[in-house]
Amino acid sequence: MLDSYAVIGNPVSHSKSPLIHAAFAQQTHQSMQYTAILAPLDAFQATVANFRQQGGKGLNVTVPFKLDAFQLATRLTERATIAQAVNTLKFENDEMLGDNTDGAGLVRDIESNLGISIATKRILLMGAGGAARGVILPLLQQRPSLLAIANRTPRKAEALMEQFEDYGNIYPYHFMSLNEHFDIIINATSASLQGTLPELPGNIFTHAVLAYDMMYGREPTHFLKFAQLNGVCQVADGIGMLVEQAAESFFLWRGIRPQTKPVIAMLKSQL
Repeated sequence: MLDSYAVIGNPVSHSKSPLIHAAFAQQTHQSMQYTAILAPLDAFQATVANFRQQGGKGLNVTVPFKLDAFQLATRLTERATIAQAVNTLKFENDEMLGDNTDGAGLVRDIESNLGISIATKRILLMGAGGAARGVILPLLQQRPSLLAIANRTPRKAEALMEQFEDYGNIYPYHFMSLNEHFDIIINATSASLQGTLPELPGNIFTHAVLAYDMMYGREPTHFLKFAQLNGVCQVADGIGMLVEQAAESFFLWRGIRPQTKPVIAMLKSQL
């Protein structure tokens, strides 16, 4: 029998994960199958248990179940513990390991695919929700000179600073109080999903070498268009992060790191 993996969420039909992991499995000659599971909003734990009983080896977890997975895991990696959210579960014997690969995926996309070192850079991370929380520790581990957290509600940014200040130089801002320069600006807000633009002064892009949006689509997001209008030469959406975080999950499950650039190119051609 093939080893069984899946992505679990609600909704889940839009997920690119089955396509990504099928490409990884073919590339690395792994005997595995990967499907999508729609879990009822009130039955995440039961759905996971059923998958395990049928021999499932691991799950990717998407919205809205990352907190449920965090609470369900019997053991957590450091990055999952700090993020307080799990997007990858690995089942071995009676153990359920919970990991969060989002931040590692973002870092690998920026450094390996886009060719930009994070060390010593001044980084602005926009947003203080779950998407931001999951990437802060991996970003700080690359030793930027500053990681600024900008949010419409300052208290949320301050709470993240208090949680992560032992890991590096992190500082909270309100969106419109920004009057400093940054090298890398990352949009982790939900604005792009809603087709809107966060309230940002254009001058923050003056010295930026990269504007990065965690969202992706057929066309550049409003955030990326705004960055280009304000002089940023290199912009990127989250398709690379999506593939890289999947590769991190694949490595956790199979012990093999797949090549990601061909898969990123494939997904971009299909958008």
